[in-house]
Amino acid sequence: MSSIELKEPARLRQRLSRQGRRLQLMEVAWRIVREEGTDALTLPRLAEQAGVAKPVVYDHFSTRPVLLAALYQDFDSRQTAIMDAALQSSTPTLADRAAVIASSYVDCVLLQGREIPGVIAALASSPELERIKRDYEVIFMEKCRLALVPFAEARHIALPGLWAMLGAAEALSNAAASGDITAAEAKDELSGTIVAMVARGSARRP
Repeated sequence: MSSIELKEPARLRQRLSRQGRRLQLMEVAWRIVREEGTDALTLPRLAEQAGVAKPVVYDHFSTRPVLLAALYQDFDSRQTAIMDAALQSSTPTLADRAAVIASSYVDCVLLQGREIPGVIAALASSPELERIKRDYEVIFMEKCRLALVPFAEARHIALPGLWAMLGAAEALSNAAASGDITAAEAKDELSGTIVAMVARGSARRP
C-alpha cells in the first residue's frame, strides 16, 4: 500500500459540507474573540486558525463586518431558543415570567463568556452593524412585551420601559460576565427591574 493511499482517508475525513465548514469557522471565530479579543478577529486570522485557505473564509464571510454580524446573529438565535423554551415551561405569573426573561438573558451572556461584550462593542463601529443589532433588540423587546403584557393592568407596556429593561439586562449581564457581581445578583436585580417596569407602565397608562 502506498503512502498516498494511507493519507487519502484522512484527507477525506477533513472534508466538510458548506454548512459544516461555516459552523467550524464560527466556532474558531468565537475562540479567537475569547482568547485574543475582538480586535484580533480578522478574516486572514480566522483562515489561519481554522487551517483553511483565505478564499474559503471569504466565501462564507465576505468582510469582517459580515462575520461580526454573523456572530451576533448566532448569539441571538441561541438566546432566543433558551428563552422560548423557558417561557413555554414557566407558570403564568408576572414574577415567573420576569425571572425567566432575566435568567435566560444572563445565562446566555455568561455562556458566551467575555466574547459577546466585545462583539456588541464592535457592532457599534458602523451604522450598518448598529442597525443589525438594533433590529434584533427590537425583536427581543417585542417578545418580552408579549410575555409580560397579560400582567399589565391596562394591557400596555410603554416602549421607554422596554428600552430601560434592555439596558439593564446588558449592563447586569456584562457585570456578571466580568465578575463584578454574581450571576444570581444579576438575575435577581433584572427580574425586579422587569416587575417594576410592568407595574410602572401600567400606572402611567391613561
